[in-house]
Amino acid sequence: MAKLTIRNLNVRGKRVFVRVDYNVPMEETDGQMVINDATRIKETLPTLDLLIAGGARIILAAHLGRPKGKREPALSLRPVAAKLADLINRPVAFVDDCIGEKVEQTAGLLKEGDILLLENTRYYDQEEANDSAFAAQLAKVADSYVNDAFGAAHRAHASTEGVARVVAGRGGQCAAGLLMERELKFLGDELENPPRPFVVILGGAKVSDKIQVIDRLLEKADAILIGGAMAYTFKLAQGYKVGKSLVEPDKTDVAKAALDKAKARGVKFLLPTDNTIVTPIKTEKLNKKGKPIIEFDKPRTNAEANIPDGEEGVDIGPATAAAFSEVILGANTILWNGPMGIFEDKRFAAGTNAIAKAVVDATAKGAKSIIGGGDSVKALNKAGLGNKVTFMSTGGGASLEFLEGKELPGVAALTNK
Repeated sequence: MAKLTIRNLNVRGKRVFVRVDYNVPMEETDGQMVINDATRIKETLPTLDLLIAGGARIILAAHLGRPKGKREPALSLRPVAAKLADLINRPVAFVDDCIGEKVEQTAGLLKEGDILLLENTRYYDQEEANDSAFAAQLAKVADSYVNDAFGAAHRAHASTEGVARVVAGRGGQCAAGLLMERELKFLGDELENPPRPFVVILGGAKVSDKIQVIDRLLEKADAILIGGAMAYTFKLAQGYKVGKSLVEPDKTDVAKAALDKAKARGVKFLLPTDNTIVTPIKTEKLNKKGKPIIEFDKPRTNAEANIPDGEEGVDIGPATAAAFSEVILGANTILWNGPMGIFEDKRFAAGTNAIAKAVVDATAKGAKSIIGGGDSVKALNKAGLGNKVTFMSTGGGASLEFLEGKELPGVAALTNK
């Protein structure tokens, strides 16, 4: 059902509680936390501009990382307030809490068009528990509620679902922001009856993460192209050897079912015919999570159906990239979710980059290209092609769940039109 959007709200003089997704990547530089990529902040600017023009008193709430109910200084949103102020060319007030007297006092001083950013909602365990008392405390400063955080809309948390219920319960309106509206439009309405041919590109590590999306899209797609480590589970299901490649042996029956469904429905289902393979070498080093670091030696193209024992597939090969690109260039609608290999390492980025180029070229020819969040967006941005597709989703897990056909709690809580 269609949801109310901020276009339908009269916000003049009202305190509008806006849930945004400011879970941005940061790293410490010279003792300061520095934002690496401000895309998620920039994506909210159209919503904030509209609210400012409408005379709203804006209160922003967001989470950052996983502090697990503790005050982690490295996960403070204070640097985000400074970055937002730079991007929007106006002051942004910041309170080092998200509930309580200090928040209420500062919110009470806001004038029309003013912006206040609250501290990380996940400093409280009650946020992820969707605690009703905590939601009520957050909602104390809200006359209306706006959710512009699609990336967090699949979570029933206090700030994404609980506050909306509180505001609606006392007669207030709960609406989608402009970013949320665009996400629902492109991932929902635009894919309901897509102009054909409709080509779906899926990558990433696990079949188990994408199988429900695959099953649902098999009802609509003309072609599905599979890359990334999940391709090796499909290859295993077909009886091929995958060496030491990342694979889910317990999901081969699921992969077989998808292949059978594709055949029954006449959907072209393409798997890699060649791969970039490496020899993985264990080292004595550990990464930040304490896991052994594996080094990759002797990258080369393997054109055989089987991957040799002791070798690992890390990207699609050039023949596969060419075959996939040909299908993509014939599409009128494209949905891409997940890289073709370990694109973060430039030695294994060729497959993902080739797909990115094909998607961009197809878009230039008139195709509608929808990028389903997460690593696909990172890959496009890394290749400098992010502004050359029709739409890039800001939601990783939220995009997948929405594409699966699940109702997202953060969307369901909004007021129906």
